[in-house]
Parts: sequence; structure tokens; C-alpha cells
Amino acid sequence: MQAPGHILGLRLPPHLSSPRRQPCPVVRAAQAAPRRETDPRRRVVITGMGLVSVFGSEVGAFYDRLLAGESGVGPIDRFDASSFPTRFAAQIRGFTSEGYIDGKNDRRLDDILRYCIVSGRKALENAGLGKGSDAHAKLDKVRAGVLVGAGLGGPTVFFDSVQNLIEKGHRKISPFFVPYTITNMGSALLAMDVGFMGPNYSISAACATSNHCFYAAANHIRHGEADIIVAGGTEASIIPIGLGGFVACKALSERNDDPTTASRPWDKERGGFVMGEGAGVLVMESLEHAMKRDAPIIAEYLGGAVNCDAYHMTDPRSDGLGCVNYINAHATSTLAGDLAEIRAIKQVFSNTSEIKINSTKSMIGHCLGAAGALEAIATVQAITTGWVHPTINQFNPEPEVEFDTVANERKQHEVNVAISNSFGFGGHNSVVVFAPFNP
Repeated sequence: MQAPGHILGLRLPPHLSSPRRQPCPVVRAAQAAPRRETDPRRRVVITGMGLVSVFGSEVGAFYDRLLAGESGVGPIDRFDASSFPTRFAAQIRGFTSEGYIDGKNDRRLDDILRYCIVSGRKALENAGLGKGSDAHAKLDKVRAGVLVGAGLGGPTVFFDSVQNLIEKGHRKISPFFVPYTITNMGSALLAMDVGFMGPNYSISAACATSNHCFYAAANHIRHGEADIIVAGGTEASIIPIGLGGFVACKALSERNDDPTTASRPWDKERGGFVMGEGAGVLVMESLEHAMKRDAPIIAEYLGGAVNCDAYHMTDPRSDGLGCVNYINAHATSTLAGDLAEIRAIKQVFSNTSEIKINSTKSMIGHCLGAAGALEAIATVQAITTGWVHPTINQFNPEPEVEFDTVANERKQHEVNVAISNSFGFGGHNSVVVFAPFNP
């Protein structure tokens, strides 16, 4: 079996398939989707959503701008990027944590932590569990957890501390260097802020991080270890070392003359992904617990799958082996990755005529560890609104992509079951499955 070309544009030798390899998670998730839980203690529902994104920090406004087909990509102005071959990203501007983080901590915290706390607090408010509310006060905090991951940890404090070490010596390293760079600190600070004492840790699985967190959170609930878990991902890597690292990998688009069209999944002229940032959080809760507190139920988490290619450090396998009619694809706008995902999906679904597939990354870039969380929110919004957002910048589509990619214009679509894919460097694969809630 011939492997796809390197996701970063490098040539690889042919790969011989191993008989021991695990089934593609797309297969496992799709097969599991019809077998819905019936026990209310094991059914997992979504009762709240919160985010920080290039389109702001309100879920409704975020999805409205996705439906409108807006691009959040533009020139980087956070630092001087003029010497880089890529000088644009989906950079967050005008973010404020007012009302969620006090001024002293706001000045100290790395953006990755600020995004996590604000999105988590907003998700709890959306779930009727805002800090200081009666419902929050009555919650059994020992059975409430936080599981928010990150792909790269706190890069800004890391970068600044290394600069200080080189230029001024070790005495100028920030005392917050270690706690702010470890990937679990977002989960830890959010749990401290809201007083949750249940399962609390972070998963780091590159760009599949958020989906792994959702999967683990649901398992804690289904195993009776928690009633409610705040889960998702956060990332803030648009800094010189972050940009430079992906430039060195030859992973990024260099369409500096027209950055809004740079992220173009499944288009023949795609040339790499666009960096993004932000955070997304879901409040995941057992149906039994949600009903007892009369919670707003937005959608249902049906299940998911996670596994590893055991194949290549950055290259995806292309050979992964009814009721799903919407797929929010990983689709990063890379030469190999986009088609590898399509080939796997084709092997799962014999009839693709009713399936809509789109890429949120075409508008908000690739948010790395937070990508799956923001895309999960977009997926749930498609379920609740009956509209799927477009994949923008579809000018010259790959003939192999035979799906309806919702090219350039949103479409009305009643979603039966939706899957959201996330795949990360290291061969980390993850799929999560959502559906409308039916009592």
C-alpha cells in the first residue's frame, strides 16, 4: 500500500500495512452511532458551551459568522512578522477577560490560560451553573470535574523566559515559568476558580487533544465517577516561536497577498494550513443529573473513538476502514491530509449523497489543541439551528472529493447524527459523535 505524500510536503518511502493496526476511528465511531445508551446514568448530554475565538467569545455570534462565510484570517500584528515567509494567521484581537479574571491575574496569565478560564466560565453560565448562582452552590463539587487540554502548553511565558535566560541570566526567568507552561494548568486553574473537585487533568494529543478530552470526560461519567465534566481544549501559539516552528516544518500556507483565501481545504491550489487560536469548552453531564436539575439540554454525545496510526510522526494514513449525515472534517488545507481523511470516510460510507461535509478551519484557521473543541461547538450548532456553515475558498475542488462540501454558501440541513474528526501529529486519531437530544 502506498502511503500518502508527507503532510508537510516531504517525500516518504512506500509503507507496507501492518496486520496489527487498529481499525480507523471513523469506522468505530460510525458503527457505534446507532447503539444509543438507554440508561440515563450513562447517557451523556451537552448542557453548556463556551468559547473564545477569532469571531469573539459568544457562541451565537461565532456561528453566525461561520454561517455568513466570513474569514477570520488576516495579517499578524501581535509581533513583527515581516521576516517570516508566512505573515498571517487567524489571530484573536480585542479579547477581554473582564468579569471572569481579576486584573492582577489577567496581567500575569498566558493567553492560553485566559482563554481556558473565560470559555469554561461561559460554558457553565450557558449550562445554568454560573459561578455564584444557586445551582452552582448546590452542585456536588466532588462529582464535578474539569478536563481541558492543550497541544503546546503556555508558549508565551516559555518564549519570554528563554529570551530572558539568554539575554539577562537565570535570575530573570519568571517564577510562573513552570506552572504556566505545563499543559494541565488550564484545567487546574479553571477547577480552582469554580471549585470543582472531581476528575481533573489535561490530555495533550496534538490537534486531536479536544476530542480526546471529550471522550475521556464521557467515560468518567459513564463509569459513575462524575456527574458533570467541563471538557475541551485551549491554544495560543501565534507567537514568533510558534509561527517559526510551523514555518520550519513547511506546514503553513504562504499566500501573503490574499490571506483570507489561504485556508482552502480540498481545493487543488491549497498550500498548507493557517494558524489559529482560541478555546472551546462543553459542559458534559449525565442525563440523570441534567434532568434532576432541570438543565437546558442542547444535544447528546453518542460516543466516539480514539486510536493511533503507529505509522509516522506527522503523516496520516489514508486507508481507514447509515445514520450519519453531517461530518465536520479535520480538513486542514494540507496536500496529503485532506485527501487521506476523504479516503477513510469513503470506506465507511457506501452512500454519500445525503452527507454534508465541511471545514470550520477554512474560516478560523487551525487552532491546534483547541481545534476539536471549537469544531464540536460548530457541529452542535449545526444540529440545533438546522444550518451547516460553508467551506469557503472552494474554487477548484479536488475531483476525488465527491461529497457535498457546502462550498462557499451555507445550507439548510436537518442533522440526524454528526461526527467531528480530529487528527494530530504523532498519529493521534479521534472522532466524536453528536446527535439531537431525544428523551
